[in-house]
Amino acid sequence: MKKKDRANFIMDKLEQLYPETPSPLKHNNLFELLVAVLLSAQCTDERVNKVTPILFSQASDPSSMLKLGKEKVHNIIRPCGLSPQKSKAIIELSDILLTTYNGEVPSYEKDLESLPGVGHKTASVVLSQGFGFQTFPVDTHIHRLAQRWGLTNGKNVKQTEADLKKIFPEQRWNKLHLQIIFYGREYCTARGCDGRICEICKTCYPNRKKPFISNK
Repeated sequence: MKKKDRANFIMDKLEQLYPETPSPLKHNNLFELLVAVLLSAQCTDERVNKVTPILFSQASDPSSMLKLGKEKVHNIIRPCGLSPQKSKAIIELSDILLTTYNGEVPSYEKDLESLPGVGHKTASVVLSQGFGFQTFPVDTHIHRLAQRWGLTNGKNVKQTEADLKKIFPEQRWNKLHLQIIFYGREYCTARGCDGRICEICKTCYPNRKKPFISNK
């Protein structure tokens, strides 16, 4: 099966399984989305979704977050891990949003990436899920699956993102990003599939004999 055929099969299969792609992170506004995505770094969405209702009930905008203060933020988000760095970033970006962007979350990639604690992936998720822009955020899970499915030989998420953007139509990027995540969690997990077990892996590579070892 050629790469384009694999891509078309994957798109069709994922659309069958996940016709709807709600945001995995609970939020009520752009600021809450930004903070939730920041908290999700090296943390599961499930854990983030347990913490953010407590945090957002006390601070759902930059002004109230600043008033809450770093120590209280730190204590609330502790279960998410890296709480000292994340609480510092949340307070600092809240201050910048107030002083530079009139309390609004900017809609430009470079502006988002300039905020403390916000890297390329976080900015891409906010632009996709918050503003509806067509981006293709790639985390380690998408990176792994894209290699298993023969869509990239990228040795890092940056190269994998570029490869996926080339092979999939732009109007599908936002949805595919989430569909791949959902599929990876349900069928093609890091330990539950080694490139020979789930339906997509078996269809793309029916003759694969050995476990597939992905580049980190």
